[in-house]
Amino acid sequence: MHARIGENGDVINREFLIFGKYRGAIVYLSSLVDEPSIYRDILKPLMLTPSHDKDLDVPCQELIDMIWCEYLHVSKGKNISEVSLILESLFQGNTLFVVEGSSEAILLDTRTIQKRGIQEPQTEQVIRGSREGYIEVLETNLNLLRARLQTPDLRITIKPIGQKTKSKVAVCYLNGITNPELIDEANKRLSKINTDGILDAGYIEQFIEDYPYSPFPQVQNTERPDKTAASLLEGRVAILVDGSPFALIIPAVFNQFYQTLDDYTERFIIGSLIRTIRLVALLFSLFIPALYVSIISFNPELIPTEFAVAVASGRAGVPYPAVVEILIMEVSMEVLREATLRLPQLIGGALSIVGVLVIGDAAVSAGFVSPITVVVVALTTIGSFATPAYNAAIAVRMLRFPMIILAGMFGIYGMVIGMLFIVNHVLNIDSFGVPYLSPFVPGNKQGLKDSLMRAPLWWMSHRPSHLHTLDNTRLSDNDQPSTDSVLQPTREER
Repeated sequence: MHARIGENGDVINREFLIFGKYRGAIVYLSSLVDEPSIYRDILKPLMLTPSHDKDLDVPCQELIDMIWCEYLHVSKGKNISEVSLILESLFQGNTLFVVEGSSEAILLDTRTIQKRGIQEPQTEQVIRGSREGYIEVLETNLNLLRARLQTPDLRITIKPIGQKTKSKVAVCYLNGITNPELIDEANKRLSKINTDGILDAGYIEQFIEDYPYSPFPQVQNTERPDKTAASLLEGRVAILVDGSPFALIIPAVFNQFYQTLDDYTERFIIGSLIRTIRLVALLFSLFIPALYVSIISFNPELIPTEFAVAVASGRAGVPYPAVVEILIMEVSMEVLREATLRLPQLIGGALSIVGVLVIGDAAVSAGFVSPITVVVVALTTIGSFATPAYNAAIAVRMLRFPMIILAGMFGIYGMVIGMLFIVNHVLNIDSFGVPYLSPFVPGNKQGLKDSLMRAPLWWMSHRPSHLHTLDNTRLSDNDQPSTDSVLQPTREER
């Protein structure tokens, strides 16, 4: 073992006498274990001679079994004899206990990891809902998930992935609801991953997605345990990785990426309105710059005369065509946005406001861009911020540039060509066999109740049909809101 471990300053080898007569030793990594518990639960019980058995004399193998059953105060452990497995477990935070003369050792679970507190997710903040988010410790994340799904049907399988990191990956699903074929496919794709290390859930996402060259994400990620629980109740599978505060949800379809928890915690009228605003913002961020370029460059007769005069006067003196002007401003905004994300929070907030105001005003004053272009780019940027999922927002931002170029080359026809390419692409991709535009294509009446608008909860009595769940019913017909006016005064009381 010493030859395999090499020089490691945090490897502790402590030899001692068991019950004052048998030679033994423990080996552990001080950086991964709870040392006070080792002293209290392992060394102290074994170094004290039992008063009732001072003349103890048993063979080594019987001694190992007796120590494990009577003296060790550790809840988890196992006997092991293979050196390769011993080393692997040792670097996972286990403590090795050996007795001279025995061919077996005992691995004791004494692992402890420093972790941050549970906080509100930074990327998925809500107005009305839980304030708990995942952290980097898998056991804590599973605790948050089980606290919301207190049922024996919640099944969790944990497997190590990564030849060097041995990262623990948990596959979670609800037995009796989730389609077994989906579970088997998820486990199959995970078993095919053969890499040195898995440091984040994003590594897993790139290995298991169906279309890696598509700009649209096919795996949803979330920091929220309540969102994960809701997805499991629908019949999906969640994948959590030790060391990552994100859970992956499969399969994922397009409409999941503009939905938030607020859509369900608020009344359905409010939730539908908010969702509609979000969809309008998404369309703004994708099509408004291209529409502006196509109208200014090719079809100015489509705008009212008074507005056309105002636009022409604003563009007087601008040396670039509209397409170049929009591209310069869009690239500048993307650079500014990326710089804001990488700066410290206090400085980044000031830069995002002051930078936009100063650069925009200076660009207009210098005659590089027109005021209407600044307004269009501002609307586009604000619209992209309204998309809840960061990876879906990046996909829209990425597609915005070819749409602008096509509009600058062919006008409205270029926009139509770009739209046809996008629609054709999303119609041809899927996530774990589920069409990406479900429930729109193929059409599903039950799924459409939770798509562009959100229907009342008591209308959504069945799970999404495109998931092919074993139990399709989630709400009985009797679970309808009560309309009895129990406190309304009777005629005699009036």
